[in-house]
Amino acid sequence: MIPLCLVTGFLGSGKTTLLRHIAEQHPGRNLVFLVNEFSPADIDAQTLQTSAKDVLCIPGGSIFCTCLVSEFIRILSTLPPQFPDMEGVVIEASGMANPKVVEQMLQESKLDATYALVSIIGLADPGTLPILLQTLPNIRAQIESSDIVLLNKTDLFSEKEIEHSEHEIRAIKPGIPILRTQFCKTPIDPFAIQPPRHLSGEYALCRDPNYASFAIPVKHTIDAEKLLQALVQLPSLYRAKGFIPGEHGPYFVDVTCANASAHETRDHAGPCELALIVHRSAEQDAHQLIAKLISGRF
Repeated sequence: MIPLCLVTGFLGSGKTTLLRHIAEQHPGRNLVFLVNEFSPADIDAQTLQTSAKDVLCIPGGSIFCTCLVSEFIRILSTLPPQFPDMEGVVIEASGMANPKVVEQMLQESKLDATYALVSIIGLADPGTLPILLQTLPNIRAQIESSDIVLLNKTDLFSEKEIEHSEHEIRAIKPGIPILRTQFCKTPIDPFAIQPPRHLSGEYALCRDPNYASFAIPVKHTIDAEKLLQALVQLPSLYRAKGFIPGEHGPYFVDVTCANASAHETRDHAGPCELALIVHRSAEQDAHQLIAKLISGRF
């Protein structure tokens, strides 16, 4: 049986950082990383490839929705012959995903004869948790599904905010282990076998009416600070991330409902593209920002 670790968590909580940490902590282990992007762009997979050798991406929705689950099953089926020395698979689910259907999916597809779901690691951060619990229904399901929650970015918040987040998490799943982390650095073994979960859920609809996602190719040089200001002011923005051309090279932009940053990166050699996820009510505002971005008016 091939051990499978599922990483789930909120938008911008640090899932890709955790995958990078796992890859760096197990350099001699033949691991395959499967990254699921809600947006059409594979930003996370591109950033992970600097640390991990075998990275595959499934963009354009959740692997637990009716439109992508067949592709997800197909890819899992092809991994053993494609990577015959594979010692484990780490899956990064979309931040919009409800993972409660994962055990049912493995059983229905007969993949439970090939893979053993040994751990589900949930991520959260004190900055976005209070906001997202009110706006994203799948956040609760992510916590309920997890074997352990990494409360990440704790260096950025007060003890009171951290304790409030821990209280919120345990109100959803009493007794769940919570580990405070910074940059997702943790000694836990992602392939440590956990007790049976008995999860039960339903596949999500292909197009969730609550969200709109975009992948925007960016060809003009962009002032990163001006773009950040516009993104922060965009109503109901859940996530913005990706690469933009700067005056002296590409920038990596990373915006959540709690934080916004942009920094130069020398590692990115591919095309520049920005992914956006907003509430459906902000779709018109997003289109106006996209028009400015494509025309280079930043």
